[in-house]
Amino acid sequence: MRAVVQRVHNAVLTVDNKEISRIEHGLLVMVGVVNTDDVEQTKKLAYRIATTRVFKDENDKLNKNVSDVGGSVMLVSNFTLCATKKGGTRPDFSISADKTKALELYLKVKDILIEEYKINTVLGAFAEHMHVNANLDGPITLFFDMGE
Repeated sequence: MRAVVQRVHNAVLTVDNKEISRIEHGLLVMVGVVNTDDVEQTKKLAYRIATTRVFKDENDKLNKNVSDVGGSVMLVSNFTLCATKKGGTRPDFSISADKTKALELYLKVKDILIEEYKINTVLGAFAEHMHVNANLDGPITLFFDMGE
């Protein structure tokens, strides 16, 4: 699994001009599922999202995680994170998981964040053309690759 994690003041996700999800403060997480991923990668990714300290403490140091600041997570499926380049100029998506597997593991990340870490977590619209409007904070942007 691969993820781009961005600290945000707020984020709104729409499909066909209809609001699907919104968070006011927390992390916007784009998630790509690779065809070799399994439940172990979902556990690792959920742990990294929940515990990574990218929010400032009282001393202005990045010592707090999303739970510590009462933040939320917006998970957005994004198969393009699984792109590779095989010599040409067009991305190759052959390592992306099929839709059934990708959806299953994407939803598993959400379930772990909610059930195990007690983090308010909202979703994008799986396999839809989405518009994400995010007010980045910092900006702080991280890339996680659970296959490494």
